[in-house]
Amino acid sequence: MSDVLHQVETKLSEALGEPDARAALTFVGTERIEVLRFLDPGERLVRYATLGMSAAPMTDPSAIVAEPERGPRAELLLSVRAGLSDTDKVLRPLAVLAASPQVEGVIVAPGASLDVGEPLWPGAPFTSVLVAEPGGLVGDLELGPPREPVRFLPLLPMTANEAAWKRVHGAEALQERWLRHGTDLRDPQRQAVRLED
Repeated sequence: MSDVLHQVETKLSEALGEPDARAALTFVGTERIEVLRFLDPGERLVRYATLGMSAAPMTDPSAIVAEPERGPRAELLLSVRAGLSDTDKVLRPLAVLAASPQVEGVIVAPGASLDVGEPLWPGAPFTSVLVAEPGGLVGDLELGPPREPVRFLPLLPMTANEAAWKRVHGAEALQERWLRHGTDLRDPQRQAVRLED
């Protein structure tokens, strides 16, 4: 495990406790991606965090030469209510999303939509997620110059209708609508928010 990933795992454990399970996936042409599971019995939540996405900085696909040290680094976080769905099946889709900077050359940043093309877990009404602003659950991990800090990006599952609405109106408008209607974004079985006033 690289020095960066060791620091990332330590940061996650400090914020969320020790993981109670982990899975590793490797895709052709990519480094290994792990997904760690953390249980929060007090909140009745299960949290999933990727480990491996931040091993290298994300690179602008239009760049002629990949920068080995400079560039944004991130890991993904997903929090859902425990015991309502078989959410442990989200491990592979999360690993796919975490590998997307290596595979597709994309930069994952707040406000972006990521789609896996299939339900995030069996029976889930979501195939995509909205990348939210970091800093709430796990603070940035400073690596020291010239390396940028690792940001822990929360993922908010979206239904197909919400994803389509977000493409037209933007991420901020969708988040405001969720807030206005009191949407429980951690409910793995929730319905789409009302999209017409």
